[in-house]
Amino acid sequence: MDVLVLAAKGITHHIAPSDLVTRGGLDVVALMVLVGWLYRRRPSVPAMPLVLAALNTGLFAAMSTISAGKFPAGVGFGLFGILSLVRLRSAAFTLRDVAYTFVTLVIALCTGLPQRDSWLVIARDAVVLLAVLLVDDPRAYEPPTRTVKLTLDRIYEDPSLIAQDIAFRFGRAPLSVEVDEVDYVRETTRVFARYPLAPDKSAGAQDAQDAQDTEPREQVAVG
Repeated sequence: MDVLVLAAKGITHHIAPSDLVTRGGLDVVALMVLVGWLYRRRPSVPAMPLVLAALNTGLFAAMSTISAGKFPAGVGFGLFGILSLVRLRSAAFTLRDVAYTFVTLVIALCTGLPQRDSWLVIARDAVVLLAVLLVDDPRAYEPPTRTVKLTLDRIYEDPSLIAQDIAFRFGRAPLSVEVDEVDYVRETTRVFARYPLAPDKSAGAQDAQDAQDTEPREQVAVG
């Protein structure tokens, strides 16, 4: 009868406590695997686990509430409209964080729908988590680095001298140097120098920014 009600109205008259507890438990377990293990396998933004947990639990609660009452279809479209407003605007958030956010929402949707066989929910969550495990391999990432944008007050006839000059100015040699612009009018050279992170940086917003510099982001202007 419940299946017929779901097919006819897309809603349920009630949610069994056992069904809600089971789906909630599966959601928590999947979230712990995703955020507590997969996401933390390499340095990340300290606030990002909180964001992922809040989005997951919030969407799960919304799906359970909507499914338990006689809500019109517009409520569901409104829910997805609200989710579309969630954007990771901070420079500390990378494409990897956006991918984990999407997976977090998918898990909440899979576990938030009532009257579904537990084995089917477990299978869908397992497939998503397994895909993340196989694709996001922390061994494929290079050690975290910082990219510094420099404007040097001269033009170099030999590009190999740029790294030596930067090492003299900063006191240590960069890992790599990329020439961005040579201005013959002002006699300046704009370069990007990549440095390894200092091992003693482990707290605060500075660490959150530095730990993610292995991925594309805005450059830091110096000089």
